[in-house]
Amino acid sequence: MNFEVMMPVMRELAILAGEKIMEIYGSDDFDVKSKSDSSPVTAADEAADAIISEGLRAHFPDITLITEEQAASHSLQASTFLIVDPLDGTKEFVQRRGDFTVNIAYVENGVPVRGVVYAPAKGRLFMTLADGSAVEETGAFDPKMVGPTKKIGVAVPDNSALMVVASKSHRDAATDAYIGKYAVKDMRSAGSSLKFCLVATGEADLYPRLGRTMEWDTAAGDAVLRGAGGHVVRFDDHRPLAYGKSGWDNPFFIAYAPGVDLKQG
Repeated sequence: MNFEVMMPVMRELAILAGEKIMEIYGSDDFDVKSKSDSSPVTAADEAADAIISEGLRAHFPDITLITEEQAASHSLQASTFLIVDPLDGTKEFVQRRGDFTVNIAYVENGVPVRGVVYAPAKGRLFMTLADGSAVEETGAFDPKMVGPTKKIGVAVPDNSALMVVASKSHRDAATDAYIGKYAVKDMRSAGSSLKFCLVATGEADLYPRLGRTMEWDTAAGDAVLRGAGGHVVRFDDHRPLAYGKSGWDNPFFIAYAPGVDLKQG
């Protein structure tokens, strides 16, 4: 795969999708529908998906595309594929809390190797470069021109004073009990795939997720975190989280900076 070609396309589509999302986000009102699993979907999800899917299929017609908003793609099976969540954190979007992201990733042989996470309401964009390293871009986010970027990397954790990030919408007693096994200096909540990116930038050391997620929720953030030197492992046995699973469901997982003394659940 020519990542010098792929990454600018991913970045441009993420920004264009983000622009459309923010247009709807800024409107006085928008409809919220329920999907078959009772999760919410809005016109923003659907419009962003159309932009991204059309662009990816035009540029990479031979690569399998999996996207949350196209149920027909969920029956496909592949180990190398593009995977999209056009609006991760729809609940955050509906409640106008801003913690939502556009996620586009490329998975190769079960490993998310490249990705873009764009949080348009937060003005933050994280991505892997062609060489696989991770950066955060700042600026006006021109779809055609990359703005200033800074390389990001995980922190060196202090196991006596860890920074932990957890889900804003899906915190539960099991998560709190697991976090309680660590010496925590501070804890913050965040929505969507931003949690991976906070570990990637060193703003957090540990992100445990003891709840249901799908591969499109995690692949882009996982790729960014890997590019920043971090790891994502299964909660049960600490093996690397793999992609291309039947049904696209994830097990519980832990995202962390190397050096964190992982506890058993």
